[in-house]
Amino acid sequence: MPHPLIPHLERLVTPLAEASGLALQGVEIQAHRLPLTLVIQIRHADGRDINLDECAAFSGVLGEVVEASELMPQAYVLEVSSPGIGEELLDDRDFHSFRGFPVAVRFRDGKGLETTREGLLLERDEEHLQLNLHGRISRIPRPDVISVRLVTPATD
Repeated sequence: MPHPLIPHLERLVTPLAEASGLALQGVEIQAHRLPLTLVIQIRHADGRDINLDECAAFSGVLGEVVEASELMPQAYVLEVSSPGIGEELLDDRDFHSFRGFPVAVRFRDGKGLETTREGLLLERDEEHLQLNLHGRISRIPRPDVISVRLVTPATD
């Protein structure tokens, strides 16, 4: 169950990030850590990753806003970071690096309806994206692919 403060923090952080040309990628509260840790993931609004100096600069501004909001009455650690490689696979390097990894593919089916299929990434060539779906190969026409994201495999 997500922490009840997450929606409030998202509403607080989103306009601040946007005003800085950034996009909020995620808010996580790690309540099991002492003190509690507030993790904010951001990247540039155009999708580029941010660097360490940009994280530090945003952390200073964000820290002041969080303190002024009084949403966090207890002691906490603020971590501002980039999500790194990101969950979404975008370029050829990503698709090559993550062959064999579990992915979720959003695509338009033959009827034009948006659907999602999860499997192991086999490859992406000029024409198709290929997935291993429980031992069967599924080929999705590349023009129909909307997005490909890394996922955590389901444990059966």
